[in-house]
Amino acid sequence: MNTRVVRSQERKSRRLNVRFGVDDTSEIAFFGNASVADAWIITGQPERVGTLLRPCFYLPDGDEVLARGRVRWANKVPPNLIRVSKNAGMGVSFTRFESGLLIFSDYLATLRY
Repeated sequence: MNTRVVRSQERKSRRLNVRFGVDDTSEIAFFGNASVADAWIITGQPERVGTLLRPCFYLPDGDEVLARGRVRWANKVPPNLIRVSKNAGMGVSFTRFESGLLIFSDYLATLRY
C-alpha cells in the first residue's frame, strides 16, 4: 500500500535547534524538516495530538523565531532510539508566528532541499 502525504508547501530538511512547550519553551529538541506552514520536531517526548505548542527555534545566524502551532501527529520512541528511528517526534502545524516569519521564510528560500 502506498500512502503519500500531499503538503501545501515543500518541506526543507535542516536540523535547527528548537525549544517548545505548552506554556513555556522548556523542552529541547530539533527540527527534522520544516516549511512556513509546518514542521517535524524530533523528540523522544512528543506532546499529544491536538495540543497547542509554543515552538521557538533558532536559525544558524542566531535569529530567533517564535511561533504557535498544533500537534498533528506524534510518535513516542525511547530516547536511545531517536537517532535510528525515521519518524520519532511530532508533526506540528503552525497556526501563527509571533516573530521572525520573514527571516524564516527567507532562510527556507535559500535551501535547496
